[in-house]
Amino acid sequence: METRDDVLIVGAGVIGLASALALLRAGRGVRVLESGSAGCGSSHGNCGTITPSHAPPLTAPGAVARALRWMAAPDAPFYVKPRFDPALWGWMLRFAARCNRRDWRAATSARAAILDASRTALPDWIARYGLDCEFEASGVDYVFRDAAELEAFDEDLQLLAGIGVPTEVIDGDAYVRDEPALLPGVAGVVRFPGDARLRPNRYVAELARAVRGAGGTIVEQCEVTALAADGSGAAVTARDRQFRGRDLLLATGAWSPKLARGLGLRVPVQPGKGYSITYSRPALVPKRPLVLRERSVCVTAWDSGYRLGSTMEFSGYDSSLNRRRLAALERGAREYLREPVGPSVEEKWYGWRPLSCDDLPIIGRARGHRRAWLATGHGMLGVSMSAATGQLIAELMCGRPPHIDPAPYDPARFG
Repeated sequence: METRDDVLIVGAGVIGLASALALLRAGRGVRVLESGSAGCGSSHGNCGTITPSHAPPLTAPGAVARALRWMAAPDAPFYVKPRFDPALWGWMLRFAARCNRRDWRAATSARAAILDASRTALPDWIARYGLDCEFEASGVDYVFRDAAELEAFDEDLQLLAGIGVPTEVIDGDAYVRDEPALLPGVAGVVRFPGDARLRPNRYVAELARAVRGAGGTIVEQCEVTALAADGSGAAVTARDRQFRGRDLLLATGAWSPKLARGLGLRVPVQPGKGYSITYSRPALVPKRPLVLRERSVCVTAWDSGYRLGSTMEFSGYDSSLNRRRLAALERGAREYLREPVGPSVEEKWYGWRPLSCDDLPIIGRARGHRRAWLATGHGMLGVSMSAATGQLIAELMCGRPPHIDPAPYDPARFG
């Protein structure tokens, strides 16, 4: 049985759904194919912060040396599991080549452009589609207990100030007096007032609802096994079903490299495994989302719950729940917070983030194809970049002027 559509989107995560919604608004017809349920991937369990402050990429000078030191510590914030994996080590060499000051600054500017565009667009999206996702323009605070770490962060602050990201540095003692959730011993806090937060699992569920409400179709439990594209359109095989579309968008996050091989493409993305623990809400929670800087732990409280998350683990597609890394989240939170965990655990989660070798998203026409497009490689920032990514994909596919320069995200940059 073959179904014919205008645009076929493979992947109903936050990027696939945001792209579907933008394409529907642009007048295109959309069918989204998802191997599980809509929003079940890496968008589900992240901390839900919307962060122009995260413009500096992981490809920072010194990142490779830190990663090598951390290989001996399985609970380190950035951990590469020692193993024989030619694809990973090839990717790491490309990543290492970009860990220099020039590329870091260029990538920061490119990430800032899409993060700022997405943050600007998000309130309008939420209002237009009635997305009930606990959005709040809260700002995000980076908490430092080590004065030397705070001082070392100054280079990031100067770079962010140069591209227009507002910041405020707050004395540690003064901050603790105003934030009873924190323990004493804070050296200082950097506030990013332009950041925001939402509940990500609700956000993706609401995007799915809005896509269906706008006339799009989402086919769940539909595992795609083969892709093909030519000048006249695209064909997708999912077990016993065949789909054909005028255009194809591959938005399968960390799984994109595997599926892209069917189109003859090499997508330089590795699965970076992230973890979170969701609790019922403690009695005493921070007023704003926090990044506990020395421990790389993110803390977010909503009216409906409370979450600790972060870490980046390169262990391939290993599907085990690493309890040592979950314990590291709680241990880190206990160093900073009076009530580090909630009364009851609601979910222990992991998900694979799609990290490109230059830590920039991959958005645009697939190299060598007229009707195939890519939207992947967003790393830890899929939710933060979702609105602008969806809008950019719709503009490129419909031949309209893009609202941001698409060149830094073009898949052709990898040759």
